[in-house]
Amino acid sequence: MIRNLLLISNSTLHGSAYLDHCADNIKEFLGDRKTVAFVPFARPGGRSHDDYTKIAWDRFAIMGYDLSGVHETGNMKAAIHNADAIFIGGGNTFVLLTGLYQSDLIETIRDEVAKGKPYIGTSAGSNAATHSIMTTNDMPIMYPPSFEALKLVPFNLNPHYLDPDPDSKHMGETRETRIKEFHAFNDVPVIGLREGAILHVTDNRMILKGTTGARLMEAGKEAVEYLPGDDLSFLL
Repeated sequence: MIRNLLLISNSTLHGSAYLDHCADNIKEFLGDRKTVAFVPFARPGGRSHDDYTKIAWDRFAIMGYDLSGVHETGNMKAAIHNADAIFIGGGNTFVLLTGLYQSDLIETIRDEVAKGKPYIGTSAGSNAATHSIMTTNDMPIMYPPSFEALKLVPFNLNPHYLDPDPDSKHMGETRETRIKEFHAFNDVPVIGLREGAILHVTDNRMILKGTTGARLMEAGKEAVEYLPGDDLSFLL
């Protein structure tokens, strides 16, 4: 498979505006491509899709790209096919995946990515690129036809990954505990992407980028830490 993916943990980093922390990564990733098909399905439908698209349009315009929401067209598959790149934004992963299935865009996106079309995901949009959405932090407020996602990569993500705070009085389960529960029934590796972390996938090469590290968790193994610049290609 030809893959050209930019999987970003979060769209907004504390102290900065929408996509500010990853704007340089996006511009380097997209290069001289001009048109971007935006999938706003991670937000509830109706007006929110328009509002979300406007936010994305404003930010991509600053970066020099022409973005349009796929819901604004009469043919969403054609919008994906004709654009130079695909961007799926964050929100609720269950709502997003339900929208992708209902719009019959799963195979369209897979096919376009397999041809080398760049795919950018933030948060839920990054979750959607993986094997399944079973390690998202989101509440299942919708029930998609399947938890299986786009399967552009053979692992799962946990965006916005949080380490345990030794000074916290919170007595609930940690993110790592929840992922260990997932691994009691599943063998799929999970990368905990901290705020500010980015995975850049080119064909069969994957490099961790951004400003923070990531934590790899696999069934029956101790978790392993990785830093920006590390090569995680072995997971592909």
